Amino acid sequence: MSTNRQASPTKRFLMLRVVPTLALALLRSLHWSWRIRETGREHLDEVVSGPEPAVLAFFHGRTFALLRYFSAMPDARWVSMCSKSLDGEAMAQVEERLGLDVVRGSSGRDGLQAIQEMIRRVRRQPGCGAALAVDGSRGPRGRVQGGVVRMARWTGGRIVPVTASARPARIFRRAWDRTLLPWPFARVDVVFGEPIDVPGKLDAQQAEALRLRVEDSMVRLQESADEQAGFGDDVPALADV
Repeated sequence: MSTNRQASPTKRFLMLRVVPTLALALLRSLHWSWRIRETGREHLDEVVSGPEPAVLAFFHGRTFALLRYFSAMPDARWVSMCSKSLDGEAMAQVEERLGLDVVRGSSGRDGLQAIQEMIRRVRRQPGCGAALAVDGSRGPRGRVQGGVVRMARWTGGRIVPVTASARPARIFRRAWDRTLLPWPFARVDVVFGEPIDVPGKLDAQQAEALRLRVEDSMVRLQESADEQAGFGDDVPALADV
């Protein structure tokens, strides 16, 4: 992934001035054409209507299919995270222009500080929730990291697993996260899982058990969404490590 210091001036110009505008236009156009079918939306509505903030948990490879959907929710206010790489700067611009509140950082770089800043912002803004790619910016694919449990624990929030699948769609097989890109006019299935409560007090063993519970829930949700959409990926959602 490109860093700010390694990139040439030309690449920086393209990534920061050209790519975000093109990506935003593409995302809006595709979302307008997609036929979105929601399953389990009552799980999100249950959390949003309650006193605790929602912590949306999704896999990095389904970000593109979900991003515009998140921002188009009525009265939606979400805090998200983008890495400090050049690619992350471009993505941050896209998300900010969609109306998301973006914190910079990743699992591999300034991750703890970024999670702490997301927690502060969610606490400061009543009605605001967090949207977090739980396998981070570098993977391994499908391996839930501990940040989502910390986020829910320190905000008093409830984790809501969510994913998307589509048909017809393309999988970018060389990308670590196997990014899913629904084709124009595809049917996109957005599927929510049951909320997961996180106690305010956890020891290390309990936190790990919760992390594994979230991971298992999300892997099963991804498999269910792909089956529902009729989309077949020949690689499991959970990468071997």
